[in-house]
Amino acid sequence: MAKRMIIMLILIGVIFGGIFGFKAFTGYMMQKGMASQGPPPQTVSTIKASFQEWQPRLEAVGSLKALRGADLAPEVSGIVSQIHFQSGEMAKAGALLLEMDARSDLAKLQSLKATLELAKKNYVRDQEQFKEQIISQATLDADLADLQRTEAQVAEQQALVDKKTIRAPFDGRLGIRMVDLGQYLNPGMKIVTLQTLDPIFVDFYLPQKEISSIAIGHDVTIVADAYPENIFKGVITAIDPKVDTSTRNVGIRATIRNPKQQLLPGMFTTTRIDTGKPGRFITLPQTAVVFNPYGNVVYLVMEKGKGLDGKPNLIAMQRFIKTGETRGDQITVLEGIKEGDLVVTSGQIKLRNGTPILINNKIQPSNDAAPAPIDN
Repeated sequence: MAKRMIIMLILIGVIFGGIFGFKAFTGYMMQKGMASQGPPPQTVSTIKASFQEWQPRLEAVGSLKALRGADLAPEVSGIVSQIHFQSGEMAKAGALLLEMDARSDLAKLQSLKATLELAKKNYVRDQEQFKEQIISQATLDADLADLQRTEAQVAEQQALVDKKTIRAPFDGRLGIRMVDLGQYLNPGMKIVTLQTLDPIFVDFYLPQKEISSIAIGHDVTIVADAYPENIFKGVITAIDPKVDTSTRNVGIRATIRNPKQQLLPGMFTTTRIDTGKPGRFITLPQTAVVFNPYGNVVYLVMEKGKGLDGKPNLIAMQRFIKTGETRGDQITVLEGIKEGDLVVTSGQIKLRNGTPILINNKIQPSNDAAPAPIDN
């Protein structure tokens, strides 16, 4: 009986040992097979490196400023009696825009003018009497002083009356009217803005190192967010003679043609200045470049043997490059790759040297030198 039990235990041990051994063997073979297959391929998009014409260019954010602009306001207080303009209309220099009630001031002016006429007559009469030695020199001098004082009072009152009317100081477009008939105005209260819009100024800043690339009369183009499809042209008309010590930038002003008066003061613009002669450079989408502190990198597509289907096995290989200027979605490559190289443009995050890849170019990253905003 004991012998039979021992034989059964041995048989059971052999059976379980065989099972566990078989599982261990199959697990080992699976691991070996997976190791021989390597990492799974990563899906990427690619582009062929090619030369493009590239115009050296400076870009800066600018702010538009009117050729002439002012917020019109009275110098004296008063009640609005007449309004002679509509919001948004064009105004000529000297055009009457607004009148304030000046009846009491006009009455005082008439009184002073009458006093002035009397002072003139008295002075003329006293001059004749002085010739006849009827009055003294002191009396004549006093009459002259009285005449001059009255003339000054008339001029002062006339200036006050004139300030009761507001006229356009220059040609331009009026803004929105801020006052109404019968409204009491204090000195300095804005009634309307007046802006001369053609031409218009754009002010921007460039680093001091770029000053040698520009000069007065240099052509400038600008694009405003409000009109992304329109390019407005002009020329540099002023360069600040002083460098800002806090930013080491230099202020630049360009005069831009604005015949349709689309550009308005206060708008931000992208200002572009072409410098030097056009050149040919290899360009890539900026998404193709992995920017690192130790150097910029791209991944090239290389062939490594052939698969069972006879097609080449593709792998990614890292390549350090030297980059140049950027423009829109593009960047120039000065060193590191050559024309015709197949470069990965997306999907680099999981790539290492030798990583197998699959190419899918159904969706490509943007590669536009002058991308326009897309309305949702």
